[in-house]
Amino acid sequence: MRLALYKGKGQIGNALIRWWTRSPYSHCELVIDGIGYTSSLRDGGVRAKRIDWRAERWDFVELPWASEAHVKQFYAQTQDELYGWMDLLKRQFFNRAGNSPGWFCSEWCAAAMDIPNPQLYSPATLGDYCKERTAK
Repeated sequence: MRLALYKGKGQIGNALIRWWTRSPYSHCELVIDGIGYTSSLRDGGVRAKRIDWRAERWDFVELPWASEAHVKQFYAQTQDELYGWMDLLKRQFFNRAGNSPGWFCSEWCAAAMDIPNPQLYSPATLGDYCKERTAK
């Protein structure tokens, strides 16, 4: 299993996230057998789908410590839940508590890997966490 970090141009929302987080990454996915699991604004929320993983658009972090079974179980529990716009804005942009329905990508990925406080992660900070944990 790998964490995929999107560094492609994308749309205006991608540019805004990269600018705000001062990072090359605007989105993330968990990849199992070529399928990307995440919560996606473009797809309306939690979903799994096959993606073109072009190296010029994605960076990857190996996750030998993460459980594929747990990710798939979490996906089964949250499948088709909405994208978490309000929590994204409250937590990532205004640094305020939020408990609105739905998930943003890095929050969903962190929760699927059973990382504490998943709502605190952006794609970049989740990537940093995963790289550090994998290196240990």
